[in-house]
Amino acid sequence: MHMTPDKFAALADPTRLALLSALATGEKTVNELTAPFDMSQPAISRHLKILQEAGLITRRIDGTKRPCRLAPDGLEQIEAWANMMRRTYTANYDRLDQVLASLPKGDAA
Repeated sequence: MHMTPDKFAALADPTRLALLSALATGEKTVNELTAPFDMSQPAISRHLKILQEAGLITRRIDGTKRPCRLAPDGLEQIEAWANMMRRTYTANYDRLDQVLASLPKGDAA
């Protein structure tokens, strides 16, 4: 599976993770998202632009407001990649367990 780095890069920043968490409860305006941060509205807008470009959020125009919401399929690619990695690691550890179990037991003295 090909995983594009833009989603991971977008998620690597704690402010962007906090913005996604805030959007988990529903659509919010940029001003609503800015309120809990010690950051300017333009700085929050730059973070939102990165999240939007990564396909993690969507924005719409509502008069002078630009409400944001989580993109419906934004995390699917990351979830699929994580599941593939989980299966790979599980298979590797299972093989390691088999090899270790087949080794002769040493004397415990």
